[in-house]
Amino acid sequence: MKFPIFASFIIFVLVFTRAIRRQGRKQESREKSFWEKERQANATRRKPLDDLDYIRIPLESFPTNLMPSDETVAECIRILNTLSQQKIVNFTGLTNTDLKLEYGAANLDILADYDQNYTLLVRTLQKWADRLWEAGYREEALPLMEFAVETHTDISQTYYKLAEAYRDRGETSRIRTLADTAQTLRSANRNVIVRTLQESYL
Repeated sequence: MKFPIFASFIIFVLVFTRAIRRQGRKQESREKSFWEKERQANATRRKPLDDLDYIRIPLESFPTNLMPSDETVAECIRILNTLSQQKIVNFTGLTNTDLKLEYGAANLDILADYDQNYTLLVRTLQKWADRLWEAGYREEALPLMEFAVETHTDISQTYYKLAEAYRDRGETSRIRTLADTAQTLRSANRNVIVRTLQESYL
């Protein structure tokens, strides 16, 4: 009985060792590919940024006259007013290497600023919408979240609260549109958002 057990153990060790070596080769190949891509990215020359998909904040369509004395609302409006004077671009899902390859290494810092502005934008929109929602102004909160979706935000609560409002209205077609938009996201949150919309709201 001992020999079959020993033989099985030897086979297991050989298979395990082979799998480890194969995984190591794959990892080495991925690292080599990454550093080659990074080398090319660092050598990419600066390119014009005129054709970027800049985001304009439509403050005139937002409920700025609603709850203006509320501390949270006032802060959100102040942030959006400041952001409206800056350049905003959604680079969610793109790495620094991707950005350097596309627009040139010398543009990386300014592109990072544009992307940070975008992150602040969508978080502020949701914070404002949440405050209005909590205060009973659900309808008034919708334009804030709808605009965020237009910019392809990946904040899940934006999609879920819109879906809840649309479901209450009986507007299932708009929930399907939300799911279609979410399907185009470059974010890691994409699949979770799409699945939740389809399973919980349709």
